[in-house]
Amino acid sequence: MSAPTQSAGHDPLIALGWSAFFAEQITSGDAGLEPARIARVHRSRLTALSAHGPVEPVLGPDVNTSHFAVGDFVLVDPVTARLHRRLERRSVIERRVSGSVVPQLGGANIDTLLIVTSCNLDFSPARLERYLAWANQAGIEPVIVLTKADLAEDLASYEDGARALQRGLDVVVVHPKAAQSVAALARWCGSGRTVALVGSSGVGKSTLVNTLVGATEEPPQETGSIREQDAKGRHTTTARSLHPILGGGWVIDTPGIRTLQVSDLADGLDVLFAEITELAARCRFRDCTHEHEPGCAVRAAVTEGTVDPQRLERWRLLQNENAQNDRTKTRAAGGPVGGGRGKRR
Repeated sequence: MSAPTQSAGHDPLIALGWSAFFAEQITSGDAGLEPARIARVHRSRLTALSAHGPVEPVLGPDVNTSHFAVGDFVLVDPVTARLHRRLERRSVIERRVSGSVVPQLGGANIDTLLIVTSCNLDFSPARLERYLAWANQAGIEPVIVLTKADLAEDLASYEDGARALQRGLDVVVVHPKAAQSVAALARWCGSGRTVALVGSSGVGKSTLVNTLVGATEEPPQETGSIREQDAKGRHTTTARSLHPILGGGWVIDTPGIRTLQVSDLADGLDVLFAEITELAARCRFRDCTHEHEPGCAVRAAVTEGTVDPQRLERWRLLQNENAQNDRTKTRAAGGPVGGGRGKRR
């Protein structure tokens, strides 16, 4: 992992993503410690970057690497490299794994989530909505990145379909191997900024990462292709890692995620389905399911043609999944489970 390179007069720590948010967490007890940013999480060790270059933090006997995410800022002793503590995260993406109540960390202190999908059978509004809810809940700006546009017979339909998924959503078309991709995504990059790439395997994430980082580090990310018969890709990235972007900024590549469980995403779903959320405030019952209750403003909008019935169905499925997973997690934690229905406003 290469160290940050900055021209004279630039603060390499700020170039790493350091800001007042982290500086305000430093106390008198941290005197003499050096901030470092986690660049890769291995099974039994961490690698990080400081203002002075690469460092491998030394973990205490009771510290597990699973407690850290790529992008975390930690404080280490500059002499012994002993890790003292992790700073509070400004943002974090994490997902629930089936059969486990412990979330899997995807990355921390991310400014923009680049949701990569290709213009073929991989393009799935239902799956993209899961990523969007994920980003919304984390407080991270989402951007849809469309790849393999040269293979699409009707590119505009993919662009329009992506933009319709959420209000104000930015959609960018890139060719992962083309240098122009760096310029197309420059708005979300730059010194001190961090983007993360998510999406199914084989859609061009690793190729795009290689283009963004250029020849700044070796080895490049391994890349794979999509099977023609079902547009599904092969997993090529097996670990999360932080890479410097040409022209400044950082990118976190993640393993391909085809299944994203919805849990703890109530606020993210409200943002994603804003047209339904806003109408729901006018329903007769405040916990209206928009299925059969009288006085439902959402179903009235569907009848009028102002709400897409497929959007409503996907909203219902995600809401139910989120509620079910939240209840399962509560039971596993030994907490109370309850709730009722039919309460009027």
